[in-house]
Amino acid sequence: MNLRQIEVFHAVVTTGTASRAAELLRISQPAVSKAVMELERQVGFELFDRSSGRMLPTVEARLFFREVEASFSGLTHLKAAAARIRDFGSGQIRIASLSALSTNIMPRALRNFQKRHPDVAITFQARMSSMVKDLVASGQFDVGIAADEIDLAGVESQPFADYRVAIAMPIGHPLEEKSVIRPEDLQGQDFIALSPEDTTRRQADQIFSEHGVLPKIVLETPYSTTICAMVDAGLGCGMVNPLTAEPYLGKGLTLRPFEPAIHFRTLLLLPPDIKPSRIVRDFVYELMKLRSL
Repeated sequence: MNLRQIEVFHAVVTTGTASRAAELLRISQPAVSKAVMELERQVGFELFDRSSGRMLPTVEARLFFREVEASFSGLTHLKAAAARIRDFGSGQIRIASLSALSTNIMPRALRNFQKRHPDVAITFQARMSSMVKDLVASGQFDVGIAADEIDLAGVESQPFADYRVAIAMPIGHPLEEKSVIRPEDLQGQDFIALSPEDTTRRQADQIFSEHGVLPKIVLETPYSTTICAMVDAGLGCGMVNPLTAEPYLGKGLTLRPFEPAIHFRTLLLLPPDIKPSRIVRDFVYELMKLRSL
């Protein structure tokens, strides 16, 4: 069987007569009859009862028509996908981000993007920066946001945003009375630290060493979001991206600026040697509008 035969069969069933099917398909009525007969030979059973002078679908034809309808639905989906690819270059976008921006900038950017492209399938993953880089470098993901400590081999990168480090502490913590937290204030304090490979952690360790300060590290984690959750639970204080702390502010957590200033520096990553599709460009545009929040 071929697609033309299936189209003729579908038209006869939906219109009720061969003549109307011929008009719909802009072919002759004999061509409709011939296509139906060829299809009947292919499937091995009669599709229409012609005894009454009309083409009434048989029981087998109605069962077959269900499958045809499903196939036509698939074809409609393919046509829509082709239109999206024609207009935007892809019907989907795959995004990876370091965890610190996964609960603030990313949801807002995705909301704005989805309003502009409601039919685009979105895949989003929050990963460690090194994994974000690997996903983008391999071409598995279209856009990535990562911290600046990663090796940039195999990706196109550009600065995304800098966020000044703040000290997160539980409400009622002894340091809450201070307007600015300095290294000496953290001496002996229960401290939730970022992982040793983190650029911000290395800068903080250098500052602590220069000031002869030794916080009491009770837990290490690569994620600012985890630090906020641990601070909220009362385990101690820690250095965080202020954006990450937004959901906790005024609840179990408060922030104070840290001096001397340290910054979380982030990068926008794209696959190498690939011109971004319109979908990717539109999403990057939405990201860039929000990076200074």
